[in-house]
Amino acid sequence: MSMDLIIANGRVVTGEKTVRADIGIRGGKIASIAPKLARKHAGRTRVIDASDRYVLPGAIDEHVHLDLSVGGMVTADDFESGTQMAACGGVTSIVDFVTPHRGESLQRALNERRGQAEGKACVDYGFHMSLTDLSRQAREVPRMIELGIPTFKQYMIYAKAGLQSNDGEIFAALELLREVGGRLLLHAETPDVLDLLVERNHTRSQMNRYGARLHARTRPDFIEAQAVARAIEWARITRGSLFIVHVSAGKSVDLIEQAQQEGVSVRGETCPHYLALTERVFGGSDGHLYATCPQVKKLSDQRRLWEGLKSGVIGCVSTDTCSFTRTQKNRWGGDFTRIPMGLPGSETMVPIVYTHGVLKRRLTINELVDRCCTTPAKVMGLYPRKGILRVGSDADIVIVHPTQRRRVDWRLLHSRCDWSPYQGWSLAGFAEHAFCRGIQIVKDYQFIGHAGFGQYVPRSLSCLVMCE
Repeated sequence: MSMDLIIANGRVVTGEKTVRADIGIRGGKIASIAPKLARKHAGRTRVIDASDRYVLPGAIDEHVHLDLSVGGMVTADDFESGTQMAACGGVTSIVDFVTPHRGESLQRALNERRGQAEGKACVDYGFHMSLTDLSRQAREVPRMIELGIPTFKQYMIYAKAGLQSNDGEIFAALELLREVGGRLLLHAETPDVLDLLVERNHTRSQMNRYGARLHARTRPDFIEAQAVARAIEWARITRGSLFIVHVSAGKSVDLIEQAQQEGVSVRGETCPHYLALTERVFGGSDGHLYATCPQVKKLSDQRRLWEGLKSGVIGCVSTDTCSFTRTQKNRWGGDFTRIPMGLPGSETMVPIVYTHGVLKRRLTINELVDRCCTTPAKVMGLYPRKGILRVGSDADIVIVHPTQRRRVDWRLLHSRCDWSPYQGWSLAGFAEHAFCRGIQIVKDYQFIGHAGFGQYVPRSLSCLVMCE
């Protein structure tokens, strides 16, 4: 049968193996993976030569915050710029968040959030649902699952923003989601001790002395690890399915590994900034720009995260993209409690993992594909439509030169953020060409897609069950 497009002569990479083959695309799906496919269709089908290149599944950034209103500001990147930068980084699917106000119905919040993405998204997208008032929102959870949202998020912190869930609500959510088959995503930090440390250090003398370094001094590793330990125990008791977002502490990796060995259903993700940066960034003149939540930690934590990623204890890499401009960050005025927290990241996610993982032999190229593509697809309910190169899957395909490096310059990136955490870094692994559902959206490192091309992708509950 005829093909719409053939990607020829590349090294086709899955989580398990790398083979030399051609990929035939028809109707937005992968129709064939076979040697010499281009030769069989010579003269009848468009062919892109991927000789001496890796051919990867499109990556999945399953944790982003685009067009987010927080603290009287809106993040720099909306669904248009945020998905353009994703595409140029080899990310062909994202999962953002719906965050209803207390008292607001989940359905209403979802409708509003989809309206923000439709007509703007340049790659495919889905949503997690935040549970901000479980007692009122629990009855809507089954309906959200029917609509393709099987993952729900709670926060242990952010009481002032109306997001914090108490221990009982988290325990009850694990019970509820076990009954209906969903998965709980949890921002794990211990609020009372965190608030105490912030209050102790929130003095003019301390802020004058330490500046942005107070962001790290008030969030030692046990703030995260102790919260992770409690949540794991609740998952053990309820037999609920737990996913710890943005794991930053080495102690958290130890806890997750032990729990997995004991049969607890707990998984985790980490982010490129935890893999590439350390808390030393807070000591620079622009240290406040790097504030995130949780914050980047010590070199020992970074090393343990790489070990956890290598072993699969930490199965996913995502970015927690939350972009703020210099002007927005500068509102801190020397007060570390006023720094907008978040970093831009989707465009540099795969390049960071490729350059600092694969090229430094911390990961194989197959492990990169597993952690950035396949396991995120499985855990988040997108598999096998996304995250893998196989017949019948969406033709989300990225072509990567194995050695070609590009110097990071925020002026050349696609974020609307006017700085980059990796400014001046030399990174390989950017998308030379990228396809979403068989349509080319990146050509020769340049974005050629358009706003509104991305589709909402319902995620499957049965996939979550299958992948346990």
